[in-house]
Amino acid sequence: MNSFYVITNHSKESACKEALYIKNYLAERGKICYLQEDGVKVRSNPLRYTDASKIPEDVECAIALGGDGTLLHASRDLVDTSLPLLGVNLGTLGYLAEIEHTSIAQTLDRLIADDYFIENRMMLQGTVESDSGEQRKDIALNDIVISRRGRLRVVDFNVYVNDVFLCSYRADGIIVSTPTGSTGYSLSAGGPIVSPDASLILLTAIAPHTLISRTIVLPDHVVVSVEVGQERFEEKGGAEASFDGDTFLVPGKGGRIVISKSEKVTHLIKMNHTSFVKNLREKLK
Repeated sequence: MNSFYVITNHSKESACKEALYIKNYLAERGKICYLQEDGVKVRSNPLRYTDASKIPEDVECAIALGGDGTLLHASRDLVDTSLPLLGVNLGTLGYLAEIEHTSIAQTLDRLIADDYFIENRMMLQGTVESDSGEQRKDIALNDIVISRRGRLRVVDFNVYVNDVFLCSYRADGIIVSTPTGSTGYSLSAGGPIVSPDASLILLTAIAPHTLISRTIVLPDHVVVSVEVGQERFEEKGGAEASFDGDTFLVPGKGGRIVISKSEKVTHLIKMNHTSFVKNLREKLK
């Protein structure tokens, strides 16, 4: 690789310093490195942190400095560019951002030497439909969460798979997750851990009001529809759909959220052929 683009979480002071270090390190080796402008302020769909249209055409990969959240934002911003993405962990867990800042020099040398491989990660697309027919869409690498908003009260959900009724939940929310997202919110809600190279859709209820509740695992070719009970809508209540914990879309009364596997994927740069089991053991203790 000869040309790089660095995406920085500007809320982390260490990330800004690391970005300058990377640029200087690459320049000393005759490579090109562009730095993302300081914090895109507009955070409406589809622009969040990075304006992909401003990335030079010669860029061969993007480097996200921050943590898993920064990488998730970057994956959605760059999904139409097909650029491979490397995450550098400056946070705590760093399950997705596998490179630690202490090894960034060695990692850059390997990128220059084309010593890496790429994993394609499944993504979800979600369409929020209102009773008036309005549709709003977004995409997620980890999960799409339909949950309550406003007052603290449970919400009634009806779940359909390929337009066939599956079940009803009375719960705080429902997590629709990819295998990549199985180690995120879904895991905290009691969902299973799934190898990221699988292609599945996971449905996990959040604090359901039932004695028995298990995650439902579905094949990747189905369409999941979630309807929110109309009796639970209030002027300042109801439900909302969040995409990777970032974009929030609110279905109107009588609306629904339709979720399926996206045709788009995230291309993650991996430096080590570490097994899923070993990575799981080290990251989750």
